[in-house]
Parts: sequence; C-alpha cells; structure tokens
Amino acid sequence: MSALIGKKIGMTRLFDEQGNNIPVTILEAGPCFVTQIKTKENDGYDAVQLGFDPKREKLVKKPQLGHFKKAKVSPLRIIREFKNIETDQALNLGAELKVDQFAEGEVVQVTGRSKGKGFQGGVKRHGFGGGPKSHGQSDRLRAPGSLGQSSYPSRVLKGTRMAGRMGNDRVTLKNVRVVKVDPENNLLIVRGAIPGANQGIVYIKKK
Repeated sequence: MSALIGKKIGMTRLFDEQGNNIPVTILEAGPCFVTQIKTKENDGYDAVQLGFDPKREKLVKKPQLGHFKKAKVSPLRIIREFKNIETDQALNLGAELKVDQFAEGEVVQVTGRSKGKGFQGGVKRHGFGGGPKSHGQSDRLRAPGSLGQSSYPSRVLKGTRMAGRMGNDRVTLKNVRVVKVDPENNLLIVRGAIPGANQGIVYIKKK
C-alpha cells in the first residue's frame, strides 16, 4: 500500500550534516485501517478505502457502524478512498497501515485544504498594487481600478480578478521530499510547507 491519511502537526526546522537549515513540516501519518476494498467486478473500479482517527461509537450512525464492524475495526472519523495506487495482493479488511511504508529521501504527493481567509479585497487576494498615493486619491489606495471595457463589449468579462472569498481550497503538492520517518510516534517529516492549518487532515500518496 502506498498511501496514508494524516494530520498536520506544525512546522519546525532541521539541520543537515553541513549545518544547512531545512524547513520541515511534521505530519502524523496513520495508523490507518483498511475499511473496504473495491474491485471492478463488484464496484466498477479498483480502490482501497482507508480510515483514520478513532471516534466514539456512540457518535456513529448505525449504517456506518455496520460498515466498520464488517471490516472488524473500531469507528473512525476520516474515511477516504485511494485509486490508482499500488495495492498489495495480501491486503485484507481491517489491515493496519503505518508510516513505515515510507522511506527517507522518497518523493510523495500531499493533498490538504488551504486556510480559509474569508472575503478579501483585490490587494490581498490577487496581489494588486493599489492606486497612487497622491494626486487626490486618498480613498482609492486599495481599489482594484477600472473593471469595464469601454463602449465594447460594455460589460465585465468573466474571470476578471476582483474581491471575493479567498482560501479554503483543495491544494495538492507534488514532489514533496521525505526528510525523516519516525515509526514509533507515527510521524512523517517532509521538506517545506504543507497547505492547511495545524491539526488539518492531509492525504499522503507515493508518486
């Protein structure tokens, strides 16, 4: 199996043998449990469904509880399907997957949800420079400027960059290098920043 569900713990830094500063993100990767194995014969496609993060049984609805009992695992909070991944033929329902499937120096793909910024103006959302700071434009410092198209086509074109909701998008980072693996604490340390706030759910997959 070449995928895991994890949680972003936070950022820190490490030093290599030459003393270079390496910014890293610490991820709590697994343990995950196989809750369902889908095949083309039964479901029309191949996929493996994983569960992560224990959940109290009293908070789980009966249909979901039956799904977990069929897989012989305790209720889990996060359920995710992974397609087009390397699947071990011996993989069975209820199998436990840990972070030791990854190795130092390996390249992985990490998907998370970016921080939501709410409704923001054009300067913050798109990096606009704003208007001039003089010549009587004291109230136009952070304005986006003209939006119209003169007499033709006399409308605002679709896709014009304006103020609006920012963030809370699904972001996938490719070519993320694994710096260190800590199987005892289920930690995966990767180079650079990962999208999302601390304690946010991330999906880790080998390329």
